[in-house]
Amino acid sequence: MPRLANQPWLLAARKVIEALETVRPGCARLVGGCVRNALLGQPVADVDIATQLTPDLVEKACRNAGMAVHPTGIAHGTLTVVCNGVPYEVTTLRRDVETDGRRATVSFTHDWAEDAERRDFRMNALYADSGGEVFDPTGGGLDDIAQRRIVFVGDPEIRLREDYLRILRFFRFQAWYGTAAPDPAGLAACGKLRAGLASISAERIWMEMKKLLAAPQPLSALEAMEHVGVLDQLFVDAKGLGLLSKLVGLEREQGEAPDPMRRFLALFWKDAGAVREVTNRLKMSNDERNRLNWPTQDETPLWAAVTDGEVRAAVYRVGAQTVIDRATLEWASTGVADWAGVIAVARCWERPALPVNGEDLLARGIAEGPAIGAEMRKLEAAWIDSDFALGRDELLALL
Repeated sequence: MPRLANQPWLLAARKVIEALETVRPGCARLVGGCVRNALLGQPVADVDIATQLTPDLVEKACRNAGMAVHPTGIAHGTLTVVCNGVPYEVTTLRRDVETDGRRATVSFTHDWAEDAERRDFRMNALYADSGGEVFDPTGGGLDDIAQRRIVFVGDPEIRLREDYLRILRFFRFQAWYGTAAPDPAGLAACGKLRAGLASISAERIWMEMKKLLAAPQPLSALEAMEHVGVLDQLFVDAKGLGLLSKLVGLEREQGEAPDPMRRFLALFWKDAGAVREVTNRLKMSNDERNRLNWPTQDETPLWAAVTDGEVRAAVYRVGAQTVIDRATLEWASTGVADWAGVIAVARCWERPALPVNGEDLLARGIAEGPAIGAEMRKLEAAWIDSDFALGRDELLALL
């Protein structure tokens, strides 16, 4: 079996494991994403620990070691232990007694293999002790790591009926970690049971989609989703993957980081009604809704040969992000490189504030009420037409 290198995160987590093992030697192991990412050479963020100890013993051992303990998921045997300011989720080994497609009733166990059998993918069912020695109870996790393939633990349909969100996790993991073709059995099960996604909350679906779209190369996973009907199950108004494919290519060509929001917009480009519907249905935040809805509006037309002043006017009216999103998607759609100039102006220009206000107009004898608003709009229009060159005195002279 391989052994994890003594990375800083492992040395820090060792203190928690040592506290647990004061109760019973060998009762705690690292599990899941931290082990997977360490073996894949990926950054490790969250560190989870599995243990044979029941939650009450976990709490007692960690408090005795001077660590804070919070019952964040006690119904499923999970406590959050804080050691030197870093949180660790410590979960008692368990087996599923009953599931409803999203939530599970569990019972505790001492059997590592039984705990592994209830996990989603074999590469997520890898454990490591405090010394870094890796254990593979399913017998396939290490092979999956080596071959970069995503395979469910046991029968894919059983795993999916336990939690239909695993359908999206399958494709997200494929996007991030899979270089081999999607596992045929897992892919077929996702297609067969895709209607189960209707039971998953909109917020969870959006969270998984954002993570998937943030992958450097998500297209093969999305193509697999489209092939088995999962993409259509989620987004019936999507326009296909053509523009998204071009956008990913443009990002790579320009050295741009993946932008999951813009990539998602590419699935519905120029269909304002579809964008509005999907942003409401997925219960996005107000900032996310505005980010996706504004670029589909036509109140501020843009074209590849637009002047710098016209770009600045557009940025003033709708914001730099909207202009950049529209220009980038137009560039990807048309292949016209002139859009690069639009993006450059939008990125470097700082939106100024109108140099006059209502008090200035009151002081000049404009009556309070609608008249001030009308005069302010006239002055603002003149200021924009001057490419923001007119100063306060020059604007007031126009009254």
